[in-house]
Amino acid sequence: MRPTRWCTLALLLAVSRPLQAQSTAAGVTDSLATLRVTARQADDPVPGAMVRSLDAIDEAGRAIGAVTDADGRATIRLPAGARRVLVSRLGFRADTLTLTLRAAQDTSVVVHLESLAADVEAVVGSATRTERRLEDTPLRVEVVDEEEVTEKLAMRPASIQMLLAETGGLRVQTTSPSLGNANVRVQGLRGRYALLLTDGLPLAGDGAGFSLLQTPIDLGRVEVLKGATGLYTGGAGGVINLVSRRPGREREHTALLNQTSRGGSDAVGFFTGPLGERWGYTLLGGVHRQQRNDLDADGWTDMPGYERAAVRPRLFYDDGSGRTAFFTGGFTAEDRVGGTMRAGVLPGGASFAEDVRVRRGDVGVLARWAITDSTTPVGLSALRGAIVTVRGSAAEQRHGHRFGEVREQDRHRTWFGEASVAVPRGRATYVAGAAFQQDAYYNANVTGWNYTFNTPAAFAQVDVDPSAWLSVSGSARVDAHDVYGTFVNPRLSVLLRSLSEGALARWTARVSGGTGMFAPTPLIEEVEAVGLTPVVPVPGGIATFIAERARSASVDVGGPMALSWGALEVNATAVASRLTHPLQVRAADGVTATGATGATRLALAHAPAPTRTYGTELLARLVRPLGAAREGGTEAPALRVTATYVYLRSTECDPDGIAGTTCARREVPLTPRHAVTFVASVEQEGKSRVGLEVYYTGRQSLERDVNPYRRQSRPYVLVGLLGERAFETRAGVARLFVNLENLTNVRQTRFDSLVLPARGRGGRWTTDVWTELVGFTVNGGVRFGF
Repeated sequence: MRPTRWCTLALLLAVSRPLQAQSTAAGVTDSLATLRVTARQADDPVPGAMVRSLDAIDEAGRAIGAVTDADGRATIRLPAGARRVLVSRLGFRADTLTLTLRAAQDTSVVVHLESLAADVEAVVGSATRTERRLEDTPLRVEVVDEEEVTEKLAMRPASIQMLLAETGGLRVQTTSPSLGNANVRVQGLRGRYALLLTDGLPLAGDGAGFSLLQTPIDLGRVEVLKGATGLYTGGAGGVINLVSRRPGREREHTALLNQTSRGGSDAVGFFTGPLGERWGYTLLGGVHRQQRNDLDADGWTDMPGYERAAVRPRLFYDDGSGRTAFFTGGFTAEDRVGGTMRAGVLPGGASFAEDVRVRRGDVGVLARWAITDSTTPVGLSALRGAIVTVRGSAAEQRHGHRFGEVREQDRHRTWFGEASVAVPRGRATYVAGAAFQQDAYYNANVTGWNYTFNTPAAFAQVDVDPSAWLSVSGSARVDAHDVYGTFVNPRLSVLLRSLSEGALARWTARVSGGTGMFAPTPLIEEVEAVGLTPVVPVPGGIATFIAERARSASVDVGGPMALSWGALEVNATAVASRLTHPLQVRAADGVTATGATGATRLALAHAPAPTRTYGTELLARLVRPLGAAREGGTEAPALRVTATYVYLRSTECDPDGIAGTTCARREVPLTPRHAVTFVASVEQEGKSRVGLEVYYTGRQSLERDVNPYRRQSRPYVLVGLLGERAFETRAGVARLFVNLENLTNVRQTRFDSLVLPARGRGGRWTTDVWTELVGFTVNGGVRFGF
């Protein structure tokens, strides 16, 4: 089936009369049961929550439902049998009940809803634009929860690189070996195709030149959506959403101090709490410093030195009756230094200074409100019960680069706005909206590559639940790019649920496919390492190129298994993608770079054949209590084990093997076929944690023009240990932590030199990075809550 027909199929499923004409709940029309639901948040009732059946309709074809009263109670009558009921309210995380009702009997349940405190819909909302749990979303969204986020940030407080690198299907790739800039590859596609969001907003701008090292650490969770989705402009390879922590009912202050054996220091403060009944706040501030290191004593920087300061205030509003808002702003200043050390020289006896100065700021806002009976506009009664969402952001970052004798000053700017409305009707939820995004780049020193992209867009979506075992989500987005043209990107996702009561209860299977587009820019990975000065300009600039298009599909099966000795979750995923017109860098024969004698300049061109990727991901997660709960309600320690295996095969055109419209294919460089992760920890909630991590990375293909020392990397194993202990004090709780990272002391410069024997393509002096550059490192510190 062609991708452009997916949305049509979903719409037909949603509006077809057979769905509404079918007998109520599997043919049972005369045996009714009463369901009484009480919605609570902690000890307080939640009034105004919608209690809605997902698999039963009334005679008019509408979903059977009710709204909780002032005591948080609602009563509905449903046909007997297996039922799924959604409990949702704006500002709370929705919950789905799966239960069996008996005819002529009352069933009472209490649902505890978790406040989102004006939480952004983020990836889950962007994917489904309906309030559903991840388990009920047809499009697979992987989440790194707050517990794992806290653990990883204790290991490396100044960076989320470790957090992302240890997520299956993701690989953090260093793009500038001397300065340490990095991006993240999703399922083998190069980093520029992954869209990085913060609270559902593109606060990182277009992502070009933005290092993961500069990401704030006030994270509540990370949400990853893999593959082309067309949900946002530029998300051709996947979406990574960083969701910030939300304020609670009590004030909470956290201070973190960290020191590493490689001369890194971090001091971070996080403050959160209420500002009255309707308002709350969070405030993050941090300073970070890293000394420059030459670990193999060859005169070249292996660990760049940097000094960074960042601040980010956030403000939240919730009036308790369906109106919420979220405001954020941030500023980061960083100076980073690499290249040759003070007394270091390169082959030939010269020195090479490399550094970057970064100043970036952003603002963002999101507002949501429910249209109730009293707020329904005159003549628009069809919108009763709908949820309106408006969001927008602006981001700008300025860089001052130095590559030896070459200096470049550039500016990145992104404006974003979106408005949407979600209307639940019966078994379906309909969504429509419009968006606008502007991405602009300006380089003061290099002409011919500046651009301003304006992309208005419109989108529509429908989610439908034909039965208790089936959910379907279909969408289409139209982007009217002012440079590359108009594109329609459809998506279809299907979720199948197991209704058995045996070992496979609550298992799910998802099938998903979609398309996406990416507006090409000259700021690809190879250019980041050397700047734009060595790139040969083309007539017409960036508008000469055409849009890169992506298609992807995935199938995954898995779920929990209740065992006598613990809880086990397993999942298996198969993925495939095809990227057409990928932009590549080639050597511009016979032309030397300005100020770089003998260094070949670079040329940008589209590959004549697509990049193809396919693979599998396997995951197993075990949680096993170690003993019974202790006196006083203290939880027993628990063993947590997570194991993953990723097989990935990605091929592309070899830039040196192109002849007209054909090309010789090669493995995409720096993409390992095999990767294994094993993480185990023993934790007693609120007391202590000890963890072991083992990571295996298989061989990777390397570019011959960039790495003359070898054509394939070596496989390697990284081992880490983490220990944490909490202590009660009069002022609060102090958590001491120590992390032993890379115990096997894997370091690329132990095998080969990072420095090239002669200046290479584009004037670069280093090879690509295929493994760790830091080696064995110890860091420790204290996280103090008061």
